[in-house]
Amino acid sequence: MLSVRVDADTMARTRWAPSPAAESLAWLRLTAASRRHPVFGDPGPLARACLAHPDVALLADLLPRAGDTYTPDLLTPQPGAYGQGRDLLGEQIAQIEAAAQDALETQVFTYTRTHWNRPLLATTRRIAESGRMQRRLANGLARFWRDALAESWPELRSILDQDIAHRATAIATQGIGRALGALHPDMGWAGDAVTLATSWEGEIDATGRDLVLAPGVLNWPNVIVQVDTPGQFVLYYPAQRIGAGRGHRPGMIAQVVGDTRAALLADLETPRSTTELAARIGCAQGNVSYHLSALHRARLVTKVRDGRYVLYQRTAHAAVLLEEARN
Repeated sequence: MLSVRVDADTMARTRWAPSPAAESLAWLRLTAASRRHPVFGDPGPLARACLAHPDVALLADLLPRAGDTYTPDLLTPQPGAYGQGRDLLGEQIAQIEAAAQDALETQVFTYTRTHWNRPLLATTRRIAESGRMQRRLANGLARFWRDALAESWPELRSILDQDIAHRATAIATQGIGRALGALHPDMGWAGDAVTLATSWEGEIDATGRDLVLAPGVLNWPNVIVQVDTPGQFVLYYPAQRIGAGRGHRPGMIAQVVGDTRAALLADLETPRSTTELAARIGCAQGNVSYHLSALHRARLVTKVRDGRYVLYQRTAHAAVLLEEARN
């Protein structure tokens, strides 16, 4: 049993907020390990294509693998107050880039040595020592988000918003203690501590810290405690209804394509130019070019020059993906 001790100050500063950075890292970890999500399936070719970018690969190398039990907290900064118009991901990316060098070295060198079953790569160590790692990690997260998750975020956020609304109702009707104890079957409320059923005994002092409860979709079904950053305490728990056949569409994330890219693939049974596609799907030409580039990197479309035009056409693999999505 793990006990996270809290006080009145902690409870007064308790709030709920999703963490786009944590969702991104969960999806990236599955992508790098060639694994499937228990509910949402394969991360898909667009996510895998991102691993070719050196900053995304660097970010992936700092994620735990089989047998590892630690993710550097600096990769998932505590999300800010959740409200209309707040760019939570942008704020988290800025926090990663601004991370103190001594905190980075403690987490990347010391904590990984304690909690990983593998040594840190020499190239990763050199980047960390150079002082350039923060900027590259921030860029890697922004890149992976843009190419692999941005278009699907509104649907994921809807699930998270529903969970937060449900917890707010529980607090109003039952009190915050009972609401905390109902977040997950392995969690409980002991009056002055949040308890977690674990295979090892321990106590964490979170008194005087902000407590942020972050519902997760792509981290499902895990419960994660983040306490290594001074003054911060984030507890990630699975959002309700994930895996219960409600709250998501089957295959919604399976290919991580999004509406615009799906529309382009559906219209590319025959070769078409960027200008033609923009007119056919009612989208700006620059936006179409951006999505076609991502699809091309993922090998879902081919391109050939025909005089003044570059013509795009979907690949056989893309056709299979479209057929699976229809079934």
